[in-house]
Amino acid sequence: MRPHRLRRMAGVEDFRRAARRRLPRLFADYIEGGASGEVTLAANTADFDRIALRPRVLRDVSARDLSADFLGAHHALPLMLGPVGSLGLFRAGAETAAFRAAAKAGVPACLSSFAVTRPEALMPVLGNCAAFQLYVLKDRGRTAAILDRVAAAGFGSLLVTVDTAVSGIRERDIRNGLRQLSRPDARMLADFATRPRWLADMARVHPVHMALAEDWPEAGRSYLAQAAFLAGQIDPTLDPAGLAWLRDRWKGRLVIKGVQTPEDALRCVDCGADGIVVSNHGGRQLDGVESSLRALGSVARSTAGRIELLFDGGIRRGGDIARALALGASACLLGRAYVWGAAAAGEAGVAAVLAALSAELDATLALLGLRSVAELRAAGPEVLRLPPGWD
Repeated sequence: MRPHRLRRMAGVEDFRRAARRRLPRLFADYIEGGASGEVTLAANTADFDRIALRPRVLRDVSARDLSADFLGAHHALPLMLGPVGSLGLFRAGAETAAFRAAAKAGVPACLSSFAVTRPEALMPVLGNCAAFQLYVLKDRGRTAAILDRVAAAGFGSLLVTVDTAVSGIRERDIRNGLRQLSRPDARMLADFATRPRWLADMARVHPVHMALAEDWPEAGRSYLAQAAFLAGQIDPTLDPAGLAWLRDRWKGRLVIKGVQTPEDALRCVDCGADGIVVSNHGGRQLDGVESSLRALGSVARSTAGRIELLFDGGIRRGGDIARALALGASACLLGRAYVWGAAAAGEAGVAAVLAALSAELDATLALLGLRSVAELRAAGPEVLRLPPGWD
């Protein structure tokens, strides 16, 4: 994207539109889509608008501090790039570009198990802000080998996704034929032909492979075959005993991603986890569950500070970040928001998304009469007006 156009991008929505113009439809829909009727997908964003902010005036807000402590470190913003699979299919080098932008912005990032970039290659970019996202596999030996590999690479935090015992039914992907991409039909080829910039970009790195599968010859030779193989290896029997095994095996910071209820949150506390990500997987797994934002408050009350809470689901504005922090989150994970930036404009796009969210959060704090993220978290729901019936 040319610099003059980039300067006119006002926020996340502008990057979403730009990414859709650049990407083939099946990839744009893969990023945007959710499970089944996409009810939960819609709720994840709509519920932010149901909570009004309560501004306070006549306060000195001339100096403001957006920094936050989470995952055992001090960061410039209460944000983290969440793990996103297939990111390297949307733009060549997108994973490295996104994590470089995060490092420059002073926020951590998490590498997906489905990444195309080797964990070792990203450590110089990620440094001490490195986290790795893990699926516990049926083969515990293979899971242990992944743990050893990422620990040796220097990753200090592990985000374990636990809401994927089976894959959600994503109707957009079925209609677009995404799972048959290894043998594209005429409609897919025509779709690709209408996006020449994306096509030329990806031709530079063809063929694309999943990094974790480089030592798994039985996984197949194409990225999609390897991704399907990995998805089929996710252990549907994972239970608290499995988490206890993981806690014993992993010596770094352990965060459980995909928690939506107080009961499951307390199980994570009992298993010795360091943190929880309150998340419904971006509405991509079980449709019909409540939004991540609505689940956050009850999880926060049940755990009462016994475990660190991160939030994931629907962040598009700085005001969204403020609402989640007021309801008990230490920080928020970004998913689609930064992926659109990466797909549209690479590192510069991710940097612009982070800058836009930072500016919006800064303005939100000031207009709420607050001087820091710490003050916002201390004020809690006092700065919100929750709708009737909100639990």
